[in-house]
This record gives sequence, structure tokens and C-alpha cells, in this order.
Amino acid sequence: MPRPAHPVGTSGKVRSYRTGAGWRSRTTVRDYDGKTREIQKHGRTRAEAERLLATAVRDRVFAENANEITRDAKVSVVAERWFAELQGQEKSPSTINAYRDRLDKQILPALGAVRIRELTIGLVDRHIAAVKAAHGNSVAKLTKSVLSGVCGLACRHDALDHNPCRDVAKISTTPRKAPLSLSTQEIQQLRALLSYDDVAIAKDLPDLVDFMLGTGVRIGEACAIKWADVDLVHGTVDIHGTVLRLRGEGLVIKPTPKSKAGERVLELPRWTLQMIEQRRVWPSGVVFASEQGKLRDPSNTRRDLKAAFAEAGVPDLTSHVFRKSVASLMDDAGIPARKAADQLGHAHADMTQNKYYGRKRRATDAAGVLEAALARE
Repeated sequence: MPRPAHPVGTSGKVRSYRTGAGWRSRTTVRDYDGKTREIQKHGRTRAEAERLLATAVRDRVFAENANEITRDAKVSVVAERWFAELQGQEKSPSTINAYRDRLDKQILPALGAVRIRELTIGLVDRHIAAVKAAHGNSVAKLTKSVLSGVCGLACRHDALDHNPCRDVAKISTTPRKAPLSLSTQEIQQLRALLSYDDVAIAKDLPDLVDFMLGTGVRIGEACAIKWADVDLVHGTVDIHGTVLRLRGEGLVIKPTPKSKAGERVLELPRWTLQMIEQRRVWPSGVVFASEQGKLRDPSNTRRDLKAAFAEAGVPDLTSHVFRKSVASLMDDAGIPARKAADQLGHAHADMTQNKYYGRKRRATDAAGVLEAALARE
């Protein structure tokens, strides 16, 4: 009767022999492909040879399968496997790019050649601390999140006993300042200042600002508005995309906004509608194009707006002030928060809010408020 095979991943009896240079210990291991192979280690003493052999058995990796996730696999191998799985999930392209950047810029250069079994809490903690010192809390926090995902994959393959990222020092991020909200008078003053700023006019900022004030949309959503999205007859605009810069592709319109709740049809105040009608002479396929008639880069536009705000004497403002101001005007008019959320494309986790996901809502009453508050005299 043949001797039963070892269970997969286990080794047989250890045999040790004296050699001219010390001791040799050998055993057989049944690998995860079902084949049994012999491995051996040498040491100055019998105890050393057996200890080295035991470590080799524990950390065994097959030469013919370098991508096998074992305790001896390199972080770079596991990281690429994790990223490949991530790409198969429904993640935003901007999120995928951000994770890829953290892998290429922080994790792989410093830890790529490290064995998975060597990822101790101390090593990970020192790495995250170094990233924090060099790049700040936000980058460190995202780096920790990405590395935790890589370690989580290793844990699922029994290459790690636990995820070391869970026990590293917490990263405290400074809470964002509450976005400013401008009064009606301050908004009118800012619009007037932009209308006399030659640089802002050359960069087509006044009309873009008016559109964001008339809708409360995000800057990426505004840059993605096509002429086909505007209904001049009914005075509405269909918000269903956002402009992103993707690696290897450049600027593209992502066909869905930040969340499902961002897919919405909004009524336009008459002054916003009139401004859009006057832009019909523009040849570009999008309403707010770059100076070259192409897609407008939201990041560059934020910088242009920042420079224009500084020129207007309000350097602390950001483009988010327009969304906050629209919400404040609706709040002051007594419009329910639910309608304000529909106007701004906010998503909430509770059941009531979830019923609005995917719906394109028009009756938010924002157009009437913005018409009365911000119409030019």
C-alpha cells in the first residue's frame, strides 16, 4: 500500500547529516501545485541547519511562479495583484489614478523589494511617518489606505497573520475649514470685479462663475456641460458628467458625476439662461471650453479663479464658495434641505435620501431664489 502524500503545504520528516563544512538538513515539501519537492539547508551546527530549513519551509515560494502570494513574495508582486483586482471594481477613474500614484510614488520605491513577511508594524509605521513628514497628512493617510489594501490581500492568502496597517499610529488630519458663504451683496461685488478683470475675461471666468452661481454645480460638472445638455426652450440643464484628467488619456468627460445623486436636471435662472444663449456663437462642443476650444481643465480653472480672487482682494476664496452660497440662499429662503441636496447633487446614506438616487429632479425651487437674488440690474 503506497504511503499517503503529505497534505498540500506541509513538509515531511527532517533528516540531518554531518558534512565537511558543518551540517546539512533536508526534507520534502508538498507544494500547492500538488508536487512533492526536496529542499535542504546547510549550517555550521545541526541546530542552525534545521532552523534554516524550517524557515525555508515556512517561506517557500515556487521559482516557476514568482507571482504566488506567499510569505516570501515581494510587496511589489502583491501590490500589482491588488491593483489589478481594484481595476476590476467600480471605482472612479480619479480614485484609480490616486491609488496608482501612491503605489508608484510612495509604496513601491520604498517597500517594493521587501518580503511580505517582513512587513512589521514598526516598518510600516516608520514608512507612513516618513511619507507624512515629506508630503503631509493627506498623502500619508491615502498611502496607509493603499498599503492596507495590499496587506489585506496578503492576509487573505495567509501570507500575513494580521494587517500591520491597523496598528500603526493614527494620522490626524486637520478638519477642513467650513466653506465661506457670500452674501448677495458680496456676490454682486465679486461678479462686478471679475467683469472688469481683463485676465479673468480672457480666461472666460465671468460666465463660468455666473453659471456656477446659477446652479451650484461643481467645477468639473460645469466644465463638462455640452450644448446638447442645455434646453433653451424649457430653461434647464442636464447634469450627468464631470471632467477628469486620466493618465495616458488626458482630459475626458466621465459620463457619470461624483455620485448617482449627481445626475440631475436643474432649472436655470433667467439671467443664467440669457448668458448661455449669448454663448451660442462659440464653436466648441462644450459650453465652457478652454482658450483653445477644447475641454477645460478643472485644476487649471481653480488656479485661474484663485488668481482672479486675489486680484479682486479676496485671496482666501475658493471655487467651492459658489456651491456654499447657493445652498445658503436656498436656506435663507426657507427651502427644505432635501431640495438643496437635490440641487447640489449631494448623496446621503440614509434610506430617505437613497430614494432619490438616480433621479433627475427639477423642482428644487432654486431657480426662483437665484433669479431674485442675483439678477443683474
